[in-house]
Amino acid sequence: MSNVPSKQIAVIGAGLMGAGIAQVAAQAGHPVVLRDVTEEALRRGLDGIRASYDKFVSKGRLDAADAEAALGRITTTTDLGAVADADIVVEAVFERLDVKEGVFRELDKIVKEGAVLASNTSAIPITRIAAATARPESVVGVHFFSPVPLMKLVELVRGYKTSDETLAVVREFAEGVGKEVVVVNRDVAGFVTTRLITALVVEAAKLYESGVASAEDIDTACRLGFGHPMGPLQTADLTGVDILLHAARNIYEETQDEKFAAPEIMARMVTAGDLGRKSGRGFYPYGSK
Repeated sequence: MSNVPSKQIAVIGAGLMGAGIAQVAAQAGHPVVLRDVTEEALRRGLDGIRASYDKFVSKGRLDAADAEAALGRITTTTDLGAVADADIVVEAVFERLDVKEGVFRELDKIVKEGAVLASNTSAIPITRIAAATARPESVVGVHFFSPVPLMKLVELVRGYKTSDETLAVVREFAEGVGKEVVVVNRDVAGFVTTRLITALVVEAAKLYESGVASAEDIDTACRLGFGHPMGPLQTADLTGVDILLHAARNIYEETQDEKFAAPEIMARMVTAGDLGRKSGRGFYPYGSK
């Protein structure tokens, strides 16, 4: 557990990212409210958290008693009003501006004064999300990476009006759950990490689509030539081709920069359901789900 005083944390969205954020927050000693729109989504999220804790226990990285205590700190709900008393609310819903705007508009009506409203967006400018609220100074980007319990990095992203106090609160929270942070001082679309990986994935997909080289050779070139632990097309499969396509479109919409214009093959793969590891096939086959 962290030495940082506990805060009431609310996580909106019980998918892979939201569940992961809830998991690390609870493990660090914070009481957590995990909210989604259906009981089925909450059950899946909680099952994933339990399975992850069990894996840590089996590997000796977590005591069974601590895992049980962490689970006990997580409450699930379909009622958005249940997050009213949260000190920090982390939104982890679908990566679309209109969806996030709707969530933040409702949170602005519900959550107590002084609470921090954070978005786990990987590409959408925080200033645009904050504009849906009457408290843009309290809105900040807190970009975790998947799988959240294993990935050490968190990007903290300032919106145009994000206050120093808000940034300090989320830095303390992120570091308290064991993460190392980088601060993005200007919330350009894609921030730092998504902007870099999206440009690389888009160019790699264009090379693959035009037959310049195979997926295997493109990834090998990046691993052995640049020292990357994983090639860009392997990264796309791990992250989700659909997620990177959405990111590319968001960044391109904001910048009109052609290097973020995703090639047709990515859109066709998403339409066909070839989303990467999670679907069993992306740029590489992984077997059926």
